[in-house]
Amino acid sequence: MAVKVLIVDDQVLPRQLFESIVAGSDRYELVDAIDSARIADTYCARGGVDLVLMDVVMNDGSNGLDAAERIKRSYPQVRIILVTSMPDAMFLQRARQIGVDSFWYKEVQSRPMLEVMDRTMAGERIWPDHPPVAQLGLAKSTEFTERELDVLRLLAEGLTDKEIAERLFLSITTVRYHVNNLLNKTGHASRTELAVGAVISGITVPGIGKK
Repeated sequence: MAVKVLIVDDQVLPRQLFESIVAGSDRYELVDAIDSARIADTYCARGGVDLVLMDVVMNDGSNGLDAAERIKRSYPQVRIILVTSMPDAMFLQRARQIGVDSFWYKEVQSRPMLEVMDRTMAGERIWPDHPPVAQLGLAKSTEFTERELDVLRLLAEGLTDKEIAERLFLSITTVRYHVNNLLNKTGHASRTELAVGAVISGITVPGIGKK
């Protein structure tokens, strides 16, 4: 019996790619291809979904991480492969916490999607060792400490030093120290430039991550 697949991706080309992969294999059958994660769990509630291929970031404000959490909580038998082109390390961390089965980067995939699907359905968990390396100003994403990335993520959400300090249980002086380190490493001239650059590079995606 063919594995029934739900595709969730708001980008046309990736969605068509996944559709062609499913159509080209007699082991899989397409249930539907949708462009919002808001209703992914509704499809699973109807039954008949064995595997979800789902992007993380959606244009309508929904995201694959929240949807995957709802699905895994209510329908743990459904396998989920999250896909993204964003190098935000928080995506990997939260996906593991949720219990997502496998994770695949669109532009830097080390294995073909069909192989990841087959191995995931066989009970394996296919995960990259680390996110793709992204450039932010003069620095690569691998040059930032975990705490600097925490500060950068909240800075990109528009929080003040005081708000960041409260959120991370740090002193305002410590937050300013990390912000200055980020500015020095990247060569950016201002906090605004730093925050905008972080979002454009995909190193951090505001509103998605830890819960």
